[in-house]
Amino acid sequence: MAMNRSAHLPYSEPDQAAVEKVVISRRTIHLFEPEPVPSLEVILHAIDLARWAPNHYLTEPWRFYLLGRKTAEAIARLNASQTAEKRGEAAGQAKLDRWLNIPGWMLVTCRRSDDEKRQQEDYAACCCAIQNLQLVLWSRGIGTKWTTGSVTSTPDFFELVDIDPVQEKLVSMLWYGYAAEIPSPLRKPVKAILEKRP
Repeated sequence: MAMNRSAHLPYSEPDQAAVEKVVISRRTIHLFEPEPVPSLEVILHAIDLARWAPNHYLTEPWRFYLLGRKTAEAIARLNASQTAEKRGEAAGQAKLDRWLNIPGWMLVTCRRSDDEKRQQEDYAACCCAIQNLQLVLWSRGIGTKWTTGSVTSTPDFFELVDIDPVQEKLVSMLWYGYAAEIPSPLRKPVKAILEKRP
């Protein structure tokens, strides 16, 4: 007699369809509406769920930092200054105007390990945690952008955010808020990325 495996799954078919919809519909948001997410509890809930990501040896290497406007604006100005040095004042001002319009800022770091293999595993776990977080927020109508722009690798950046880069590796500067525009990228079909081995 054939076994009904769906009976052993923790969620019903409508729940499964909802999960699939969130995964497929999530997009990286480049332009945000200026108003902030009104409820801190929504963000804290997303972080709570993010930490259930796969994690070898349960090292829980992730650290989350919510940035206030003072720190966010300081980062935006630092980045604008660096942009102006490379591409001119107009480019720096344009970058500043755009970054100052981003409503929510978060950093995700990974605790460093002296063991190279463990460091790779921990970094991968943090990436999984960020994806969890993005999906949870997207299910609440909140978009995100995961960025690691050049400004995030500078000593001035780490001084601004009061993080020791010797102890923690930055995985993401995550912007969040309500989308002003939702991109429509495509993905390759499965047959283009799948190979079978005997």
